[in-house]
Parts: sequence; C-alpha cells; structure tokens
Amino acid sequence: MVELDFNKTGGLIPAIAQDHETGEVLMLAYMNEAAWNKTLESGMATYFSRSRQSLWKKGETSGHVQVVKEIRIDCDNDTVLLKVEQKGGAACHLGYKSCFFRRVVKGDDPVIMEQQIFDPKKVYK
Repeated sequence: MVELDFNKTGGLIPAIAQDHETGEVLMLAYMNEAAWNKTLESGMATYFSRSRQSLWKKGETSGHVQVVKEIRIDCDNDTVLLKVEQKGGAACHLGYKSCFFRRVVKGDDPVIMEQQIFDPKKVYK
C-alpha cells in the first residue's frame, strides 16, 4: 500500500488533475488522507476543500465529475497526479475546461484563452 507523507505538508498534499488523453492540466486541489482514501475506493476524484474544511467530491454540485484513470505520485510521496476523464467538459468552478484558462504576457493583465463552458451563476445556486 502506498504511504503518502501527509505530515510533511500539514495534513494536506497537492493533487494535480490532468486530462488523461491530452495531458492538459485541469486544476490543482488538495487532499487529506480521507480524500485520498475516498478517491482510491470510489475511483472518483475527491479533494479536501480548504474553504469549507470538508471533503469535496469533484462535480457533486455541477455534475462535472472526474473519473480517475491513473494515479501517479511524486518522488517525495507528498504530491499526486490524477489522470482523469473530466465529465461535463469543465473542471473549473468558473465554467472553464481548465482552471488555468488565463495567460500572462510580460506582466500585463491576464488574457482569457478559453471559451466558458457553463455559467457558474446558473450552476451554483
């Protein structure tokens, strides 16, 4: 069984979600040990919400769940990479495919590089 080092980082480890087909980085979230175990048990990405201080199954409100296809861990056992199938087309709570939808050029204001897939005001009521 994999032993991740949750103690090194104060109980939370970074979890990077990546599209399993394209390799595009979709989001960065955090997992505590309970979220890690739930992800392993269910095959669905589950994170720890730092704002709500509770487990958060990705897509439980929007329907945009992440089906875990592969898991990789880093060399220090304190970061995970989830290769996922993103259902519904959007990983970002602002309605974009990726949370990394803005590009910074030479320190100017960020430029939006993607089309918004859904309106968060209509999804998160």
